[in-house]
Amino acid sequence: MMQRDLASAALGMVVERDEPGESVVSMRVRDDMTNGFAITHGGMLFALADTAFAIACNELVPGGAGADDGVTVAAGADISFLKATHAGQTLTAHARRRIVSGRNGLYDVTVTDETGDVVAEFRGRSLTTRRQHPAD
Repeated sequence: MMQRDLASAALGMVVERDEPGESVVSMRVRDDMTNGFAITHGGMLFALADTAFAIACNELVPGGAGADDGVTVAAGADISFLKATHAGQTLTAHARRRIVSGRNGLYDVTVTDETGDVVAEFRGRSLTTRRQHPAD
């Protein structure tokens, strides 16, 4: 999935961990990712958390549970911004599956800065479609 994710690549995101139900993604904040107040644009934080969420939802165990499941997409998401960040900082999003029930899932993503301070909390709701994962 990430090999085809041009948006995340353009933002310089790096996948640190990708396991079924869990992922870690980092991103260095560039000057062009800040808003008119010289703080990281909220959309950039959302994009980072959303990418970690997408990976956690779609990482499958080869030949194991979920291997025949369809593509999982966001059904909705909310984010709370807790601390401002700035250009030059590295942000890390850690996504964890909370529960999957049928085709629906709930995931929490914590975004931290390089000091470990929490800068945002994201909760994503997923829906597994009938569309199959493309062959790589």
